[in-house]
Amino acid sequence: MFNNSDTSENHVNSNAEGTDARGSLAGTEELRRKVRQFLRDGRMVFESHGPEETRLLGQVLGENGMPGQVYTLTGDLGVGKTLFTQGFAEGLGISEPVSSPTFTIMQMYETGRLPFYHYDVYRIADAEEMEEVGWEDYIYGDGVCMVEWAERIREILPKDRFCIRMEKDLEKGFDYRRITLEHTAAKQQTLDERAFP
Repeated sequence: MFNNSDTSENHVNSNAEGTDARGSLAGTEELRRKVRQFLRDGRMVFESHGPEETRLLGQVLGENGMPGQVYTLTGDLGVGKTLFTQGFAEGLGISEPVSSPTFTIMQMYETGRLPFYHYDVYRIADAEEMEEVGWEDYIYGDGVCMVEWAERIREILPKDRFCIRMEKDLEKGFDYRRITLEHTAAKQQTLDERAFP
């Protein structure tokens, strides 16, 4: 179900066609292994061929969520940011419905193994507006933060964060998504290691 087709980076190409339940389970375990590798190495590309695979990636990342982590989501409308976030919440053990907090800016979920702070900053005109919702209290708190439309508040995002970019490619199918994950601290550490051996 998952292939490592690009040896230069942690690349996962999911292909659900023709898999049985056993193959799907094996694919999920392979995805878990790849996510753990991403959390160590700092970069992964995941090719999703349907909403269930996008949600599964979110779920596996949520299973690995730790206090203080910040995940940022960027991508066009309808690319699957909220679906990914719903999967992430499931991975944290949150069973209540998760929807995009477009009008409230932030929704807090505390029924999982960690508090989960879900931001949708699409309607934010200026990053200073984030002070009104207690941004720093949550971003440096004991939970996990997910920020949709993060590019709108780039200047106040912590340097140590997980950046997730979701892109459509209609030539590969209506449901196809290329999901690129990067850990900015790991990237900076690699650059530092090159500059200061």
